[in-house]
Amino acid sequence: MTDAGKNVLLAAPRGYCAGVDRAVDTVEQALEKYGAPIYVRKQIVHNRYVVESLSERGVIFVDEASEAPEGAHLVFSAHGIAPSVREEASARRQLTLDATCPLVTKVHNEAKRFARDGFHILLIGHEGHEEVEGTAGEAPEVTHLVDGVAGVEKLPEFLQDEKLIWLSQTTLSVDETIEIVNKLRERFPHLQNPPSDDICYATQNRQESVKAIAPKCDLMIVVGSANSSNSVRLVEVALEAGAKSSYLVDFAKEIDEEWLEGVNTVGVTCGASVPELLVREVLEFLDQRGYSNVEQVTTTTETIQFALPRELREARNKTARNKTAGAKAAGNKAL
Repeated sequence: MTDAGKNVLLAAPRGYCAGVDRAVDTVEQALEKYGAPIYVRKQIVHNRYVVESLSERGVIFVDEASEAPEGAHLVFSAHGIAPSVREEASARRQLTLDATCPLVTKVHNEAKRFARDGFHILLIGHEGHEEVEGTAGEAPEVTHLVDGVAGVEKLPEFLQDEKLIWLSQTTLSVDETIEIVNKLRERFPHLQNPPSDDICYATQNRQESVKAIAPKCDLMIVVGSANSSNSVRLVEVALEAGAKSSYLVDFAKEIDEEWLEGVNTVGVTCGASVPELLVREVLEFLDQRGYSNVEQVTTTTETIQFALPRELREARNKTARNKTAGAKAAGNKAL
């Protein structure tokens, strides 16, 4: 990195988390095993490029299970579903594959357990987000949404002998969640903590990597879609951590040339549902405008992987074997 000139700080880790990788792979392996069309309830992950690319391959995205034909192959998205959705799909005899992120499933299981144990659940998250709707659907009678700090005051009164616990959407800002929990505890001193943090490791890691570079950046570019909660949070975290400006783009072509005026150092990162090729396109865009000094700043290394749904594990193994066999055949032919 040079002291003068046009520089890029590239945050790491970035891009696909284990849950997104599993979800996208689930759809791809379903196409491999069953053929098109494969139906997906909601967007498999919140990224325009991923959704558009899968649509071109024969994936049909629907808002509800009722929009897919009876007996169709239907994938549940990474964000999770309420039990009522599963019941609807079963009634339509649809062949379902669950691509819910295991870390979201963990929060679902907590919600069910605490509801059984007589708790009221204060669920921190964004109203209307699919993950929140799925989690709340596990125990709707005792789940109360807390959307931002302002949501604390909208909660009903609870008696001292009523058991309260908080849970959260997995893709929130860590700092904002801590602030909300502190506000909740001021109002409800007897509020209990969940057994572990619900915000996923990838969300936390990406926020920490942005915090590491933001103070040095005149501009932070976050690659991600507007409906991606964790991507939007990265824009906010960058500004809070000291970046002079921060913008969210789906594609490099959306970068406004005016953003670069007077900018020496650009930070680049992306949300947890963004393929790396979109980041490479941003780096190429910047390189063409003189930002050729690129330094990757790595704050941690991720090694977590999640297994595919059981129905698809053999399909992936077959794909891997075919690729290996093809590579060997090509090598033998070359010899």
